[in-house]
Amino acid sequence: MSFVAIIGSGSLGGAIAHKLASRDRVREVRLIDTEERIAEGKALDIRQASPVDGFATRVVAAGSLAAVAGASAIVIADAATGQGEFSGEAGLALLRQIDAIEAAVPIVCAGASQRGLIARAVTELHFADSRIVGSAPLALESALRALAGLSIDVSGVDISLSVVGVPPDVAVVAWEEASAFAQPLVSQVPPHEIAALNARLPGLWPPGPYALASAAARITEGIVNGSRRRVSCFVAVGPMPVELGEDGVRSIIEPVLTRQERTRLENALAN
Repeated sequence: MSFVAIIGSGSLGGAIAHKLASRDRVREVRLIDTEERIAEGKALDIRQASPVDGFATRVVAAGSLAAVAGASAIVIADAATGQGEFSGEAGLALLRQIDAIEAAVPIVCAGASQRGLIARAVTELHFADSRIVGSAPLALESALRALAGLSIDVSGVDISLSVVGVPPDVAVVAWEEASAFAQPLVSQVPPHEIAALNARLPGLWPPGPYALASAAARITEGIVNGSRRRVSCFVAVGPMPVELGEDGVRSIIEPVLTRQERTRLENALAN
């Protein structure tokens, strides 16, 4: 068991802390924000929910970035002051400070707007490609799995699929390898339903804070616990399915795409 540091106690950061705690798979969650009183208030609210929700994860707050020292994973969320997700120059400066404290700990960017930050961390700060990932594509994948499940009257849990490309405009679903109950999904969902699901993709982005928090919690747990489960993430080369491990990304998995889907993906990555 280990602890996870969450940078930012805004609506997203607070939701991630609550989700991680309620899943009870890490020893401690540290909610870090320069507005320490706000972070402490949210941590207290989560701790008070533990008898009802039945979890033992310890949730604490800190006002200094030095509190990330020793973390098994660091999650970048949003500031308590309402400035939104950490991104751009402010996000890059934050990553630079983190790197000075912990030079190898895997980092999960939880926001929907942080794809560019991941790329800049690799190209400008020389982070290892495997060290930093974005969890937002998993939230999009989860929403799409739920909709696909509805189309054949099953739970989205029973659906397996991958989303690649650049949401919202060029998100590509690897329908050829998607499955339900270990059977090809394209044999169970008629073409017009798949076309309708493709048309709905732009409207599913950006996911809300609770969907983003759920995705970030699952990705973070995959890193902390060394899960080999395949998930959709932002990585330096673009949004791709990956396999996670304790050091971050173990491998990037090349999706099976039709020629048309491949062309759309290549155009998205080129732009």
